[in-house]
Amino acid sequence: MSRLTIIFLTVFIDLIGFGIVLPLLPFYATDFGADPMIIGLVVAMHPAMQFLFGPIWGRLSDRIGRRPILLLGLVGSGLSYLLFGLATNLTWLFASRIMQGIAGANIPVAQAYIADSTDLENRTRGMGLVGAAFGLGFIAGPAIGGVLVNLGYAAPGFFAAALSLANAGAAFFYLPESLSPDAKASAARASDLGLLGRMRLAVSFGRSPAIGTLMAIYVLATFVFAAFTTVFPLWIAIKLDYDAQHAGYLMAYLGLLMAIVQGRLIGPMARQFGERRLLVIGTTVLILGYALMPLADTLLILCAVLVLIALGSGLNWPTATSLASQHAAIDRQGGVLGVMQSLSALGRMLGAAWAGWVFGTWQAATPFTLSAVIMSLAAAFAILFMIRAPAPPAPKADPVTPSSA
Repeated sequence: MSRLTIIFLTVFIDLIGFGIVLPLLPFYATDFGADPMIIGLVVAMHPAMQFLFGPIWGRLSDRIGRRPILLLGLVGSGLSYLLFGLATNLTWLFASRIMQGIAGANIPVAQAYIADSTDLENRTRGMGLVGAAFGLGFIAGPAIGGVLVNLGYAAPGFFAAALSLANAGAAFFYLPESLSPDAKASAARASDLGLLGRMRLAVSFGRSPAIGTLMAIYVLATFVFAAFTTVFPLWIAIKLDYDAQHAGYLMAYLGLLMAIVQGRLIGPMARQFGERRLLVIGTTVLILGYALMPLADTLLILCAVLVLIALGSGLNWPTATSLASQHAAIDRQGGVLGVMQSLSALGRMLGAAWAGWVFGTWQAATPFTLSAVIMSLAAAFAILFMIRAPAPPAPKADPVTPSSA
């Protein structure tokens, strides 16, 4: 079994647990007396912790390897889902989300694992596999959660905990290290994991016009997607009189679409259009999807709009991630992806909190309309990158090819 297959399965199983919990959160928090603004804050706790811990895990993985950080995250996820199942009030729900965010901040480590194991030509496809794992996790996870919620909100949490801990055990035996000893030594000499060091790291990466532009696009896309996933269950409850089970099934449908895009379509499309044009296409499709969401007053229209959102998101994220990794030195890829993921987590944190506030304060459709406006700015950045960004630097060392991984 290749390295790419193993890391795909590891991330996929981990994200099933994440997918189980996410669609249920607004309904769970509502049962504890939360209003839309508080719901937004509950959702925001997860990306807030990713914002704080993403660079730490990324740079630490550059020093000691990807494998131990991935294992630590899997165990932490299992414990956080257990706490979710045991929650009896908003305080415990907040605590479980904080733990989930800390453990889930290792996603850039999985992306760095992919970068270690692919050459530049296959990098987008490799990143697409991580995106496909997200998509498949959002198929199985919400669907499982939609079934288990009939047994109460604790049952999905306990199931996710058992799944994550079993995944940690399997990864311990089957997940090999991807980072070479030379790369570890080089990163160890250069790393500074203190707060000041992380700030310097972010500033140094941001000074690159190419990486800075890609970070901006990624942050804006994650901001609006977090806004969407936060208020989507509340929206369908108002618009279509749907409950948590319906939310789980619709999120599973969205995950299926994203898995198709990232697992099957993005590779051929990248070869056909080029990654830069693909980034523009993805952001443009997202504008259309979010702009049409307020019109989704029937199941048929809603499913059609979700196709656009899945297509745009499925093209945007792995393409931006691949391009950013290509513009980074080989011993800085984990750091770049960690900072990028941390900044996008800031976008998700702000997007979730913002969406809850807007949904509760203004009209329920306003978050979707404003998201289309925000993605127009991201599209402008993507066009600027396509026209003006230089070619990525040549790698200083030959990465492991997929055939030898």
